[in-house]
Amino acid sequence: MSNFGLFTKTISLEKMGIKNANVKYQLTPDELHDITIEKGQGVESSTGALAINTGEFTGRSPQDRFIVKDSITEDKVWWGNVNIPFDSDKFEKLYNKVTEYLSGKEVFVRDSYVCADPNYRMNVRVVTECAWSNLFCYNMFLRPEDSELENFDAEWHVVCAPGFMADPAVDGTRQHNFAILDFTRKIALIGGTGYTGEMKKGIFSALNFILPVFKNTLPMHCSANVGEKGDTAIFFGLSGTGKTTLSADPARKLIGDDEHGWTKENTIFNFEGGCYAKVINLTEENEPDIFRAIKKGALLENVIFKEGTKEVDFEDISITPNTRVSYPIYHIDNIQPGSIGENPKNIFFLTADAFGVLPPVSKLTPGQAAYHFISGYTAKVAGTEAGINEPVPNFSACFGAPFMPLHPTKYAEMLSAKMKEAGVNVWLINTGWTGGAYGTGQRMKLKYTRAMITAALNGELDNVDYKIHKVFGLAIPQTCPNVPAEVLNPRTTWEDKDAYDAKAHELAESFRKNFAKFEEFANDEIMAGAPVA
Repeated sequence: MSNFGLFTKTISLEKMGIKNANVKYQLTPDELHDITIEKGQGVESSTGALAINTGEFTGRSPQDRFIVKDSITEDKVWWGNVNIPFDSDKFEKLYNKVTEYLSGKEVFVRDSYVCADPNYRMNVRVVTECAWSNLFCYNMFLRPEDSELENFDAEWHVVCAPGFMADPAVDGTRQHNFAILDFTRKIALIGGTGYTGEMKKGIFSALNFILPVFKNTLPMHCSANVGEKGDTAIFFGLSGTGKTTLSADPARKLIGDDEHGWTKENTIFNFEGGCYAKVINLTEENEPDIFRAIKKGALLENVIFKEGTKEVDFEDISITPNTRVSYPIYHIDNIQPGSIGENPKNIFFLTADAFGVLPPVSKLTPGQAAYHFISGYTAKVAGTEAGINEPVPNFSACFGAPFMPLHPTKYAEMLSAKMKEAGVNVWLINTGWTGGAYGTGQRMKLKYTRAMITAALNGELDNVDYKIHKVFGLAIPQTCPNVPAEVLNPRTTWEDKDAYDAKAHELAESFRKNFAKFEEFANDEIMAGAPVA
């Protein structure tokens, strides 16, 4: 589905199967903002940002995300409860039902692209039922120049129809909502859900297949920034570990906050043109860049205003704890021009260990790096999900399992090869608890975590003494500028040393149990990165 004809303001969608639609093409953020308010679908906040409610779904629905099983994907995708197969014929029928549903309606169309490196650029046409969904895509995807639109040829299409409800018995879905990738037709089809993250993560998942399989490029769920000397740093981490916060460094330029590719030319490029950040408990003091980016053009999701005002109450989670904002990356001042970095020198794996076991900073061997990358560990704490009353280990392979179509070891082996080739240092950073587990100890101070990362970036941990953790085998620096020495060794921060040892062995066993499903695919070097006791 490409070559829709020359650029006009009344572009046709007939070749997509959408007929007689009232097409609103390439509208500006201000136009989309105003239309949303006029339709009663959103409200302007006190800072000028548009605030909307995504409806029934305030987050992704992983069990309703499918990949069409066909000649391209059949032997390559790691099928299971993450990558759920969908029948090609059923996709065709469902797609036709969605396009028939959109026919005759007002729809919003945006031509955009992903992958900031011109050598890897992929053009994407987005068709949305709602104006605010289109604003999200303006923010999150890369924005072509007007001169590029005249002969724009879309390689992939995103079709998003929140108002269309599937019939599971007929359509092959689990319930009325769905997000389906078809690599033959090159379509991300989304229906029954207004949660905008399904569009972003749909294209991200597609790139996680396309780049390694066809482009010899490692896709990464990470943030990245670059220093004054041109050195690039990469930050992996699950939600709540500080990935966005720690990559926003006033001394370094932001490449991007979530999704990147690492090319065979040893460059790092942003997939996106914007940021999609959680805003729960957001303050200007702790996260000034994000706080100040919430202005006209930004899109707030599922937030609550303070009573009698249009000022956002960032502590109010009565709709969802997953309150978010999307904004174009140019809302942040300190960004890397072109969203491309070179010379990657440091990789940080961020974890919020609520058990208080892992060191706040440790240096990893290549085998350990691959092992921890595949593990993708953090911990869920009480209150993050219904039924969680004490810390629970949370493993997400490659720090992004829901978006990884290939087997995790494929990505880990690519990462290991690139690390060795580039001479990269890999660090495990625990932003979680110290002095005891959640409920007994306290969260690691942000100023200490920043100091550790700064020291690693500046080479100040290269020539210090290291001590090997007895359970995990991690190399722990014994000194770090601007960090008390006693903080660096987690066991010393616990009053009850026997309790620490027991908890460390308990966590190590959780790692081993989780990794069992990967062992048959992992090489000896990766297995050597496992806990040692």
